[in-house]
Amino acid sequence: MLMAGNTISQINLSELLQKNFGFNMFKGEQEKIIESILSGRDTFVLMPTGGGKSLCYQLPGIISEGTAVIVSPLIALMKNQVDLVRNYNENENVAHFYNSTLNVGQKKAVEQDVKDGKTKLLYIAPETLAKPDNIEFLKSFKISFVAIDEAHCISEWGHDFRPEYRKIKDAIKKIPYHVPIMALTATATPKVQLDIVKNLSLKNHNLFVSSFNRANLYYEIRYKINDDWAVKNIIQFIKTQEGKTGIIYVLNRKSAEKIAETLCLNGIKAAPYHAGLEAKLRANTQDQFLNEDIHVIVATVAFGMGIDKPDIRFVIHYNIAKSLENYYQETGRAGRDGLEGNCIAYFNYKDITKVEKMLSDKTVTERERGMLLIDETVAYIESGECRRKFLLNYFGEEYDSKTCTEGKMCDNCAKPKEKVNVTEDISLSLNIINSCIEAHYLPHIMNIALGIKSDGVASYKHDLMPFFGQGKDKNEHYWTSVLRTTVIHGLVYREVEEYGTLKLTDKGRAYLKEPFKIEISLNHDYESEGEIVLAGNNNSSMDKELYNILLDIRKIEAKKANKPPYVLIQAPSLEEMCLKYPISEEEFSHITGVTKAMAAKYASAFCPVIKDYVEENDIIRPDDVMVKTIVNKSNDKVKIIGAIDKKISLETIAKELGLKFSDLVDELESIVLNGTKLNIRYYLKEILDDEVIDEMMEFFQKNETGDIKECYETFIDDDLPEDDIRLVKLQFIGENLM
Repeated sequence: MLMAGNTISQINLSELLQKNFGFNMFKGEQEKIIESILSGRDTFVLMPTGGGKSLCYQLPGIISEGTAVIVSPLIALMKNQVDLVRNYNENENVAHFYNSTLNVGQKKAVEQDVKDGKTKLLYIAPETLAKPDNIEFLKSFKISFVAIDEAHCISEWGHDFRPEYRKIKDAIKKIPYHVPIMALTATATPKVQLDIVKNLSLKNHNLFVSSFNRANLYYEIRYKINDDWAVKNIIQFIKTQEGKTGIIYVLNRKSAEKIAETLCLNGIKAAPYHAGLEAKLRANTQDQFLNEDIHVIVATVAFGMGIDKPDIRFVIHYNIAKSLENYYQETGRAGRDGLEGNCIAYFNYKDITKVEKMLSDKTVTERERGMLLIDETVAYIESGECRRKFLLNYFGEEYDSKTCTEGKMCDNCAKPKEKVNVTEDISLSLNIINSCIEAHYLPHIMNIALGIKSDGVASYKHDLMPFFGQGKDKNEHYWTSVLRTTVIHGLVYREVEEYGTLKLTDKGRAYLKEPFKIEISLNHDYESEGEIVLAGNNNSSMDKELYNILLDIRKIEAKKANKPPYVLIQAPSLEEMCLKYPISEEEFSHITGVTKAMAAKYASAFCPVIKDYVEENDIIRPDDVMVKTIVNKSNDKVKIIGAIDKKISLETIAKELGLKFSDLVDELESIVLNGTKLNIRYYLKEILDDEVIDEMMEFFQKNETGDIKECYETFIDDDLPEDDIRLVKLQFIGENLM
């Protein structure tokens, strides 16, 4: 495979590295990987983003006899890689891409360069590789080896399955001589790894697994109070990152464009990037980002795989990722040079529904796999344990969280919660799993511990187990934390092929015989914790002591006004006060959800207390960041308010704006949360009996928290959809706003 007349022992790879790429030494196991493929062995490489995967096939491709074929999923990635290799080499034809962007003349020129031996690296898309005409082309020249980048795309159990990847092996088989294969990926769980080996028929392969740990990355989850708050928080953070570049990932094109426009209005050089833009515009945006004419890209998830920019300093997820593989790969774009990289994800439980809806057009099997991936992501977000430990465990790697704790490199390690001894309950969990013949999911195991005789528990007669109800003195939140801990600590694993059934590991079986002390931080319950942070300061969590003081004041003022406390001033507004410490009526009126009228009436009750608290505790108040918003040319709120004033049906409003009904209700909540009155009683009368409306209004009057679930349970006999309950609550708040 090497240049004619040479053997591996006769060449100095370090010298060739310096000659061809200017580097003095290899990173990690690069040299061993290169030696493996040069010796003709199939080679499987798992290496995190930034570890130097591309060099593992570029250098052997350049020094080998023939041409290396590199299978790559994205055109942008091919172009970027080709430009990079050409930049290092005096031969302009040393690398080519061969895909659908080339016209007939350009394809013939590439084919000729390859046949003439000028081209050492040929980048090709998987769908291009499988075409009969291209198979004949591949037979016409000497192939040194085939490298398959982003190899996880071959697995149905991966986060980015692409059917065309399944055809790669058939195409390679048509080459009339043995061709060594190199498979490379940055994200593959143990199950996906097995799938890659099986589908590529890797024989007697060498496996190289680098640590998945990106020690320079800081991981943080921030609870998203609402979309407007999240955008403001993002702007605050970016303002602290002057001159640095970053990526914001969103779920859809509309969000990409809206957020990018808002960033630009606030003096941040930003641009959207998604598949709906013309190819030329996307390429131009990408070049501007690489050249730092643009500092922030707001992108749907496809962006990033084709970008080789080592100094991205932050990656923000405006919505939760569809899987932990996606999350790991996308956050992996930060700090590839080994320097600073901040990874911040915003989370709201409503976002889970948005991601789940994206699975609606999938097959039943695909939906079940997708839901399992989402469930793992939510488990990561809610975990009170070290985020790095959770991530690495997911990819099959053990990690001692001591290093992360000492460096405060994730939010849970920077601000640890109180530890709880769960040793005995871990044993109970393992015993239940073992007694269930390792064939059930987490909720089923939890029901047994809690003593809940669900349909599933009853059908398997698991209520007759000796362990049934032994954990009923604890709640569901506690047991979810304990059961997830068994996975994080490697005592239990989730069987992916059975969609998440819990099974004991050897370590788990050993624990049953000889338990050891385990203390954990229970999962986050973001809605009840109410913790928010001011961007740009990892230690600036909401002042909980002040928050409790303000809750008491709100309760007193609510009694005076004969209103439920949550109607007087809503929780997100109180939370913001605990970050900004308003001490005047003017500052009070700038709090989200507080109108001028509300400030005039209630500032005198809150501000003096806040002022005294600030002085007593020597608190330095943060300067408020004034965020400019888009004039409502791209904002539906004005249209919604106008339509409601005209008493137009909410279904009609949703249809006119191209919104799903639940998304319209989200918009209505955002409007009311920001202090705008809405009167939708006309619509409620169309869908509900007056008696039901009055009873629910009375419920919200008496209930101090306005809890939707509690209301649902109270009116369960009426079989009311959750959106209807939310609308009645909005009407109640609207009628009581000042």
